[in-house]
Amino acid sequence: MTLFLTPIRPVLKGLSVAIVALACFRSPLYAQSLNHDDTTINADNATIERGHYLAIAADCAACHTAPNGGKAYAGGYGIASPFGPIFSTNITPSKRYGIGLYTFKEFKHALREGIRADGAHLYPAMPYTSYTKLSDNDILALYAYFMLKVQSVDVAAPTTKLPFPFNIRMSMIGWNLLFLDNTRFKPDPTQSNEVNKGHYLAIALAHCDTCHTPRNALMAERGSMALSGASLSSWYAPNITSDPKSGIGTWSNDELVTYLKTGDLPGKSQAGGPMAEAIEHSFQHLSDADLKAIATYIKQFPAYANPGVQAARDTYGKKSNEEASVRGLALNTRNHGEELFSAECAACHRPTGEGSPDHYYPQLFHNTALGAPYPDNLITTILMGIRRTVNGHTVYMPGFGKGSFVDSLSDQDIADIANYVEQQFGNPAVIIKAEDVHIIRTGGPKPLLAQIGPYIAPAMIFGLVIVISLGIIVLKRIQRKK
Repeated sequence: MTLFLTPIRPVLKGLSVAIVALACFRSPLYAQSLNHDDTTINADNATIERGHYLAIAADCAACHTAPNGGKAYAGGYGIASPFGPIFSTNITPSKRYGIGLYTFKEFKHALREGIRADGAHLYPAMPYTSYTKLSDNDILALYAYFMLKVQSVDVAAPTTKLPFPFNIRMSMIGWNLLFLDNTRFKPDPTQSNEVNKGHYLAIALAHCDTCHTPRNALMAERGSMALSGASLSSWYAPNITSDPKSGIGTWSNDELVTYLKTGDLPGKSQAGGPMAEAIEHSFQHLSDADLKAIATYIKQFPAYANPGVQAARDTYGKKSNEEASVRGLALNTRNHGEELFSAECAACHRPTGEGSPDHYYPQLFHNTALGAPYPDNLITTILMGIRRTVNGHTVYMPGFGKGSFVDSLSDQDIADIANYVEQQFGNPAVIIKAEDVHIIRTGGPKPLLAQIGPYIAPAMIFGLVIVISLGIIVLKRIQRKK
């Protein structure tokens, strides 16, 4: 039930790994100097507060704060990737476990080029490919905020342990040479100030493109398909271009602002997963002017039509009386999905699919999760549920996956429910199999690079053996000629 999936939070919904700061002090109302071996920075309270706002806009906390009570920016969030979890690092000013010894130059290097102070390369789960567009002044403000305002946490974050060969961080040198556009944002003189402002906010800071843009065989963004939708582990970040069928071209600017601020647009979409995290940690806290600028930029973004899409995903379905008409009938006269819907879903979403009058439980028809041409978000919502806190108000739906406190449903059970609600309230062309649920349950579709990963090491060993064998043969022939 998501429109944007950041951050996340994504792959790919909000994802910074090792970005900021130096030491932890309370910020007084007077200017402070940050003395380092490469620069001296005078940071007044306004600069520090701007850095705080920029950190929110960049959604740093969503990735660098562990769920269930983790300390702010202390790391430990397992960012899902096709190669295994990538754990966010401690970016508090802790000198032992965080980045308290980073100079401003090193901070800027990490943010723009994905290289830590010790020279190790970061994975692009930290969206330095977007942050590289940030201005010097904004990086300075971020540095001042993390240096002077963030509380130091002396706790080590878990170590990322990807399988070979993806654990070789030096491989990112070649990846960066191929795919990192290490240039700053430049306003487009043909666009309005609001569009340029929205562009900077949406791409350089909020890094919407890192989740909503499909990736190539080497996991780099495909620029020609920007914002046209992409798989994010179990979730799917949909097309958010201005195309009226594939994207959100029929949404008004005000509707998009409402969605970004609340995560709830009745009759269209509700945020879940990484996008819910992005709204909770970032978008709801932005000013109305900034949200309007983002909406203006997104709404004018060139349309991209995904193949085979017949209608906008929020236009499918209608109210149904099917469930009510079969109540009381013998179980063997009803299909399994219908029975499960009646038992597990109808109490909240109502038998008709209308949801609750206050929209706490959303309607199922005219809902992007059910109208999309892909079932990923519907399946993931059933498996994992929804949790989103906005303005102190929490929206919650329990998941039905493993360990559920309501009912733990099998792959076939979830496929049956999903097929029933698609037929009754959503896109009837979407057919879900138990195998589809299993793929989503185990982390989502694997890209080719992840699929061949386990075979790379044996192939390298085999290749080395062949080379050595050929070398021995050549040497023996040379010796015979002598």
